[in-house]
Amino acid sequence: MKFRHAALFLGTLSLAISLPATAADKKLKGLVKLDGSSTVFPVAEAAAEEFGKEFPRVRVTVGLSGSGGGFEKFVKGEIDISNASRPIKAKEIEKAKENNIEYFELAVAYDGISVVSNPKNTFATELTMEQLKKIWEPGSKIKNWSQLNPKWPAHEIKLYGPGPDSGTFDFFTEEVMGKARASRSDYVASEDDNVLVTGVSADEGAIGYFGYAYYIANKDKLNLIKLDAGKGPILPTHETIEKATYPLSRPLLIYVNLKAAQKPEVYAFIEFLINNAGKLAEEVGYISLPEETYKTNLARFKEAVKSASAKSH
Repeated sequence: MKFRHAALFLGTLSLAISLPATAADKKLKGLVKLDGSSTVFPVAEAAAEEFGKEFPRVRVTVGLSGSGGGFEKFVKGEIDISNASRPIKAKEIEKAKENNIEYFELAVAYDGISVVSNPKNTFATELTMEQLKKIWEPGSKIKNWSQLNPKWPAHEIKLYGPGPDSGTFDFFTEEVMGKARASRSDYVASEDDNVLVTGVSADEGAIGYFGYAYYIANKDKLNLIKLDAGKGPILPTHETIEKATYPLSRPLLIYVNLKAAQKPEVYAFIEFLINNAGKLAEEVGYISLPEETYKTNLARFKEAVKSASAKSH
C-alpha cells in the first residue's frame, strides 16, 4: 500500500524576509490552537506538554473533534493547526481557498489502524480483509462470529469504531470497503478512541478498530487481530507499519495555517514539534519517520513561512 501525501508547495522565496522568533526565545507568550484527529492527539498532546516546559508563557490547546471536525474549524481560520489521520479532502481545500487560508501539510509519524477484540475471544486471532469487509460493510447481515467461520462459537458480535468525523473512519472504510465512508451504522461510534478501548475491553463479543498507540497503551485489555490481505496474516508492529507491509498502515499528518505560522509562538511550536516528533511518536506508541525526513520537513516549513510572509507584505 502506498501512503497518500499531498504537501502544498509554495513559490519563490525571499531571503530578505526575517523569520519569526525561534525556540531560542524563551520569553515567548501567546496562544496556539490545535484540533482534530483523536489518533494524532497523543503526539500533539505530548508535544504541547513538553513545549510548555520550555515556554511556560505560551498556552497550547489541543482539541479532539476528529479529523473532519478539525478541518471544519481549520478552513474557517478558527484554529492554527489541524491534526489529521487522513489527507485534506477536495471540498475542504475549496473552502480553505474561499477563506484565503494557505496551509502547509506535514507528516509527523506512521500509524497502523489496529483491529482488536476482547481478551476472552481466543478464536478470532486473524481475519482476512474479506472477512473484515463482511463484518463492516453497509447492510452487513453478520450478527455473530459463527457466520464468519462455522468453527467459531455463535457469540454475538458487538461493533465499536470511530464516528463519521474521524479520519480513521474514512481511511478504514476506503481501504477495507473500497469506498470512503461506506460502513454499516449499527455500531457504537465515538470520536474518542478511549471510549472504544473501554467498550471492547468490557464486551466479550466485541471487535473494534483505532490507532496503534491506543492498542499499545491498553494491550493488557485487548487482543490484537492479524490481518491477511493476500500475503499471509500480519500484525501491526513497529516494522510492519514502518515498511507498510501491514495492510492498514498510514501516515499521521498536521496542517498548519501559514498566516498563523508567522506568529512567533505558532512558529516556535511547529519547529519544536518537528524537531521532537520522532521521539514523541515512539513514546506514545507510533512509529517515527526517518530522521532525514524530519529535517527536510523543517526546512520546507521554514521556506513556506518565508514565502507566505513575502506575499503578505
